[in-house]
Amino acid sequence: MKIIKHLSAVAAIVLAFSASAEDRKELNVATEPSFAPFEYMDKNTDELIGFDIDIINAICEIEGYKANIASMPFDAQIPAIMTDQIDVAISGFTITKERAKMVTFSEPYYDAGLGALVHKNYRDKIKSLNDLNSASICAQIGTSGAMFAQQIKDAQVSQFNTANEAFMELAHGGCIATINDKPVLEYYLATTENEDLYLLNESFTFEQYGIVTSKQHPELSAMIQSGLTKIKENGTYDKIYEKWFGKRQ
Repeated sequence: MKIIKHLSAVAAIVLAFSASAEDRKELNVATEPSFAPFEYMDKNTDELIGFDIDIINAICEIEGYKANIASMPFDAQIPAIMTDQIDVAISGFTITKERAKMVTFSEPYYDAGLGALVHKNYRDKIKSLNDLNSASICAQIGTSGAMFAQQIKDAQVSQFNTANEAFMELAHGGCIATINDKPVLEYYLATTENEDLYLLNESFTFEQYGIVTSKQHPELSAMIQSGLTKIKENGTYDKIYEKWFGKRQ
């Protein structure tokens, strides 16, 4: 039922795009809800929640828009932006030069970095990034974590549709480690209390997340940036941040 509902929501988004976002006063937003605490499904209400969800809703509210948010596979979102199937994508997208050639990013709204969860059987062997050379690694397809894993010397990288699938494969011993954004790994450990895994202390990269819009709609990109600036200035951003991560340091 969940899959059918999500596909129906995406179909509705595509049909609604015949009118401009300005005319509709609505933004059709895509996210991929397996990236807690940034976007995920509330088990009790079956609703999309998370830091990114609160951020885009706040931006839309202050700019006088309604956000129609639906689930879409992560690796399909940039193509959907480029073909005008959706207005906005917010899924913990790391700002990269390669992506910036295809789409427009807002200014950064979150500082992050990559890290690794490792199976406890390798606690004595894997203590740093260099120890992952020649290791079997799980990652989510299309993410900066997957791209980084592919650059590790002699690593065997298996890619999965969602971060949760990669976590499950790791927990079942199908790989030695999984690479993803460190806040996501920390949240996963905190909420699952999975004692079969441990987090490397090392951060592999410094990354920043941006909100994605089309290069063909600069007015929309400007509006998203305007809203982001406003919620940072009026304290809304800090309240959302504290809700999900605690007080900013």
